[in-house]
Amino acid sequence: MPRRFLVTGGAGYVGSHLVAALCDRGDTAVVLDNFHIGHRRAVPDGVRTIDADLSNIAAVDDALSDGPWDAVFHFAALSQVGESMREPLRYLLENGGNGMRLIDACVRHGVGRFVLSSTAALFNAAGDDPIPEDAPIDPNSAYGESKWMIERALRWASQVHGLRYACLRYFNAAGADPQGRLGEDHRPETHLMPLAIDAALGRRPPLVVFGTDYPTRDGTCVRDYIHVTDLAAAHLLAFEAMEHGDIRWNLGNGAGYSVLEVLQAVERVSGRPVPHVLAERRPGDAASLVASAEPALKAGWQPRYAALDDIVRTAFQWRLAHPNGYGN
Repeated sequence: MPRRFLVTGGAGYVGSHLVAALCDRGDTAVVLDNFHIGHRRAVPDGVRTIDADLSNIAAVDDALSDGPWDAVFHFAALSQVGESMREPLRYLLENGGNGMRLIDACVRHGVGRFVLSSTAALFNAAGDDPIPEDAPIDPNSAYGESKWMIERALRWASQVHGLRYACLRYFNAAGADPQGRLGEDHRPETHLMPLAIDAALGRRPPLVVFGTDYPTRDGTCVRDYIHVTDLAAAHLLAFEAMEHGDIRWNLGNGAGYSVLEVLQAVERVSGRPVPHVLAERRPGDAASLVASAEPALKAGWQPRYAALDDIVRTAFQWRLAHPNGYGN
């Protein structure tokens, strides 16, 4: 039976892939986005959009009053770790504050389920050991702290008001829709993979590698890259799994790759060198973030694009076909 979902930030990178997945299975998605970061062209044809900011309580109430909703998927957020270290209060107010306003509105309008786009930036780990959901929370950035604020608010909304929730902690979303419909287009772009691809294609200056003295195998940061389509599939599964209770899942492939290893993968896929320069560490970056995704896997989640080269290949094909992103 088709279902109906409100997707905040549904014009953004991960949110748009989730909207496409909902449409592919015949569900109805309504996108609420202020389009400061997201792209209108990332929203599939025929999907209703609401141009509004989460700080506008009246607009959020108006959107939620057009129910019933089977769930709210919450993606809308500022997401740059480095920027959050320069403007911490902005991140805490816009991410944390707006997230809590949205939760409050969901409670008032009788929404039963809430799926949060959370982050591995909740953790501050060293070494290559996979991080389980019950690892100590120790955000190393204001961005991570802002997501932790929302997770804690959801716990209280569940305990007091019965709102079922899922906190999905991403470990570096990457790649693009394998069908070529969607891809990654941030303005400015800060994610490693598209930056490395554009450097290889000669579309930008040499890539800056921040930090070569971390306690990792080659001195550069290690991250667990998860294909954006696999992330969308995890959201669909989480919605169903909430039938049995609240969820906190770490989402990754359980394998970490260093910055230099990602550059090597881009070189293999593109057949071109990736010009790069080495620089000092960037504030807020943890040495290593690798996921233990056992609860999600036990619930039936099966990543289809786990190999690094496969993730890079979809990203490269989209960047090659869309040199100006959604601005083509």
